[in-house]
Amino acid sequence: MSSTTVNPGVADAALEGGSAPVGPRRGRLGRPSWPLTILMIAASLTVLVPLYFTIVMAFKSPAQIGSGSGLEFPSPIVWDNFARAWEMVGFGRSLMVTALITVFSVAGAIVVCSMVAYAIARNWHRRAYKVAYIYLLSGLFVPFTVLILPLIKLTAMLGIDGPVGVTLIHIVGGIAFNSLLYIAFLRSIPLELEESARIDGATTWQVFWRVIFPLLGPMNATVGIFAFLGAWNDFLLPQMMIANPELQTLPVVQQLFQGEFNTEYNLAFASYLMAMVPTLIAFVFAQKWVMSGVMRGAIK
Repeated sequence: MSSTTVNPGVADAALEGGSAPVGPRRGRLGRPSWPLTILMIAASLTVLVPLYFTIVMAFKSPAQIGSGSGLEFPSPIVWDNFARAWEMVGFGRSLMVTALITVFSVAGAIVVCSMVAYAIARNWHRRAYKVAYIYLLSGLFVPFTVLILPLIKLTAMLGIDGPVGVTLIHIVGGIAFNSLLYIAFLRSIPLELEESARIDGATTWQVFWRVIFPLLGPMNATVGIFAFLGAWNDFLLPQMMIANPELQTLPVVQQLFQGEFNTEYNLAFASYLMAMVPTLIAFVFAQKWVMSGVMRGAIK
């Protein structure tokens, strides 16, 4: 017979009917993996080094840019680059146009895609909705470059070849991907919640807006940040659809810093840095909801 040594604290807790304290598990899974840690640090540097390069270049003078590797810290710091970049491209006007396109694109993507996904998820037993789901799924495999010329022609015929047309294309173009995210998320919401609301006399419209839509908060943040990035950083659509220079977006007007024979890198990077600030702010405030939405949408 083998003897077993019992920790007195554990034994006392077991006799009193309580749970035994759980100490830190020192096993193979608990040890840090130094090769993986080093790999993650190296992967982080691939993001941090370009960001550092952008920041230091935005504060340099043309003379400082022409000497060295570009990674040196600016001395002295040139704050005037931001004011010159703001005035040179009409940054305030372009910022407003870009912000309006982005806001309406995000709002439209959340409202339209959530409604489409709700209709498909709650009518999955009907063949027509299954066909619609397959149709949306097939839309993900069509390259956007194949569609852009017909879309431009169509918006010109309708007279919306401007910021309005760009916004509509952003909303419609994201229906396929965003609806699939919403459908996966909606399948995790119990049907009993809707049945309780219907027993109380709620219509389908009221069930969606008062019961379902508030529960879509994490997925709304996920779809919202994707739509935000797509609309804010879009270059191709505004360049090809907006003919009026006063209604152009930030990514397009920033081409002014690149001439035929030279490029004003200090002003260009100052402008890039200013345009990047709203994106960082949006991601910082929404990252918790984004991760929650992705995880809950992936696990049924």
